[in-house]
Amino acid sequence: MNTRKHTHLSSITTILLFIFVTVTQAQDWPQWRGANRQAVVTQENLQLDWSASKPAVAWTFRKAGTGYSSPAIVGTTLYCQGATDEQGFAFALDTQTGELKWKQTLGKESVQDREIGPRGTITVDGDKLYLIRGIGQIHCLSAADGNILWQKDFTTDFNGKIMSRWGFSESPLVDGNLVICTPGGVDGTVVALDKNTGNLIWRTTAWTDEAGYSSPIVAEVDGVRQYIQQAAKSVAGISAKEGKILWKIEIPAYKTAVIPTPVYHDHTVYVTSGYNAGCTYIRLVKQGDAFTADTLYANKNMVNHHGGVVLIDGHIYGYSDPHGWVCQELKSGKSVWKKRDKEAGKGAVLAVNDRLLLLSERGGLLTIIDASPDGWKEYGRMEFPERTQIKTIDNMIWAHPVIANGKLYLRDHDLLFCYELGEE
Repeated sequence: MNTRKHTHLSSITTILLFIFVTVTQAQDWPQWRGANRQAVVTQENLQLDWSASKPAVAWTFRKAGTGYSSPAIVGTTLYCQGATDEQGFAFALDTQTGELKWKQTLGKESVQDREIGPRGTITVDGDKLYLIRGIGQIHCLSAADGNILWQKDFTTDFNGKIMSRWGFSESPLVDGNLVICTPGGVDGTVVALDKNTGNLIWRTTAWTDEAGYSSPIVAEVDGVRQYIQQAAKSVAGISAKEGKILWKIEIPAYKTAVIPTPVYHDHTVYVTSGYNAGCTYIRLVKQGDAFTADTLYANKNMVNHHGGVVLIDGHIYGYSDPHGWVCQELKSGKSVWKKRDKEAGKGAVLAVNDRLLLLSERGGLLTIIDASPDGWKEYGRMEFPERTQIKTIDNMIWAHPVIANGKLYLRDHDLLFCYELGEE
């Protein structure tokens, strides 16, 4: 082989390999609970032992407004939403500097209780953003400058209805050409919209629960693509193709507010809710063109209010209102261990490699523990560097933590913190 040609090919191979490794190592967070809506981060060289030293704050953004929305991150841009003077807005930041790239006013924001402001996370899909505000409007924005491309109103356009008074909290799901969201109500719980125009594609007329506060997930079950969502009274699987209800399980214990995101794994669905509702584990079986859904167990070993749960190696981890932090065996539903800690109290959970990051809603304390059924093993704790001056009824931190591209993001209303996790 010609030496010059061989060298040229080797250089191309090296460049392509570098690009591949760079792309595969990048860990964006393009939507609620990450790329797969599982709240699981897998990334090498993160500083996850804070017992000796804690990560440093890289920057602080102080104009995020009121709201409980978590950030979404793609590349070097962070997208989020907030509210000021009862006006909702979306904004974009440079993740390297924390500098504002753009801010777009979206309209009046009015939600009863727990402060006026949005709850859901922005979904990033290529050059477009999709978000749902607490008032019940879904918007499509340009990712480049925040320009509004289209919007719909859950009440006026879809006759939607939510189960209680705390405002729509859903984070929209983008799948192919569809945007999946949950207006709720007698005309159909879930709708699919054309992501480019906002036009209605289908609606679940056979499922008419009022909307809850949960966000849908997508799963491929025996070759059938479906959206799994829980609402005011039940959990259901919906055909992605035409909105047909493939299966549905009524959960009589559901009341007040159904919030956590469903978890799908190997033909099974795990859901949980607060207000003493507990958890339900469902097996899906395809028979011909139809599905059957059987409840394998329903118990109160996990009563998760809104901090969410994660599935790691056959075990569910999260905060259960009666028990504290819980490790639960997925297949059996049995509690493996429980831990009540006054400081590391109720809150959100994020799985990071082989560990869990726990965020206490009351004080903003973060605790790192093993993601292991062997028991509670800590790797340090860290408090928020400061708390917001915005006063609410109970001053809770309800925005979930996010880790993307080696950085940790935390929010307390108008304050948004970025930490460099660096290497261990």
